[in-house]
Amino acid sequence: MKTLSVVHLTSVHSPLDHRIFHKECLALADSGHEVLLIAPDDGEVTDERVRIHTVPKPTGRFERMTRTLGELYRAAMAIDADVYHFHDPELLPLGMLLKLRGKRVVYDVHEDLPRQIQSKYWIPRWLRPLVAFGVAVAERPAAGILDGIVAATPRIARRFPRRKTETVRNFPVVEELAAAAGLDYCSRGPIVTYVGAITEERGIREMVEAVGRLPESLGVRLHLAGRFVPAGLCEEVSRLEGWKRVNYSGFQSRKGVAELLGKSRAGLVLLHPEPNYVEALPVKLFEYMAAGLPVIVSDFPLWREIVGSAKCGVLVDPRDSGAIADAARWILDHPEEAEQMGRKGRDAVLQQYNWRSEAEKLIKFYTRMMS
Repeated sequence: MKTLSVVHLTSVHSPLDHRIFHKECLALADSGHEVLLIAPDDGEVTDERVRIHTVPKPTGRFERMTRTLGELYRAAMAIDADVYHFHDPELLPLGMLLKLRGKRVVYDVHEDLPRQIQSKYWIPRWLRPLVAFGVAVAERPAAGILDGIVAATPRIARRFPRRKTETVRNFPVVEELAAAAGLDYCSRGPIVTYVGAITEERGIREMVEAVGRLPESLGVRLHLAGRFVPAGLCEEVSRLEGWKRVNYSGFQSRKGVAELLGKSRAGLVLLHPEPNYVEALPVKLFEYMAAGLPVIVSDFPLWREIVGSAKCGVLVDPRDSGAIADAARWILDHPEEAEQMGRKGRDAVLQQYNWRSEAEKLIKFYTRMMS
């Protein structure tokens, strides 16, 4: 395959977003392609392998979907690239404009958006079904016109034409978490950890309530890393009894995440049974496994299959803080068995759930699209 010039575009994500930059852009660059990433940021961001062009960060959603879209389009059109690969549904108009200009265009679908809209707190509940329907209708003709679709899960892929769609799952880069997996497990303190966006639907209340139920003599701490959405939720949750046992460190770098997981005894993935979550493949689940942690996860059929076959964790009702507390106590009271769970989870990631295999699929997808 000849060397390609590829432009990745996002209006929502930061220039160093993990899926976009650290996985997809670097995978393409490491395969010999010329990669430019255009993303919003107020400063200059540089990298040796990927060129990064920033546009001013928007102050809100309206500005993001108007001024920022225009800035991205002008920056994209200044480059005569072989492929334009965009990552946000609000950039569908930009993608269509690029296609009308004769460009090859790829839509990277991170989320099952019609289902995700059902959980958007800022959209009135009565309006969500109508918005979800409108999004599905808008995506359908675009999928027929654009050159390719990259879907983050098999469920998302089923919504798009098979002949032009590739599933590239958001599995972890194993090397990032090797140090965490190598630290002695049984000598760690009684710490359970959650990393990621912190929301009601992702189980923040149940997590805090669960540590509050555990005997104080155990000294259990819940470590949280990520941003509260909305920001005011932090103040609400901090009033819960269990908050006194929480260490909240905010957003962490990849190095910071690895260090945190290396101190932990279990990783939590307690998403509620929302339409967008029950068949999701949350990267945090596989990152915990890659770090050698046993996991406490929502008892969804797909996750039951993954965790059950690997024998790497405990399944619970994510709305039952008592069940979550019981699972955490079992892991803390049985360190040898818990360590074995962690090893099995890491083995499963090394064999199956890793980014290396997904990167190969992405490169082959580009090859097919350009042939």
